[in-house]
Amino acid sequence: MSSTTDKIKGTANQAMGNMKQAAGKATDSAKLQAEGKGQEMKGHAQKAMGEAKDAVKHGADKVAEEANRKL
Repeated sequence: MSSTTDKIKGTANQAMGNMKQAAGKATDSAKLQAEGKGQEMKGHAQKAMGEAKDAVKHGADKVAEEANRKL
């Protein structure tokens, strides 16, 4: 998966998780609240993965750029 895809899916999971938590609070459903919190945390992890992929790519690009300068 690309970094952009990870970030988009992460944002969607965070939003859905927040909605589930709100629905769980409104219906007094601890199960739905817990599912929502889990989905929100999954979204945070997906976004972090996307950011990490961007950082690695940026680092690799800098190394390649420096190597090309030395040639």
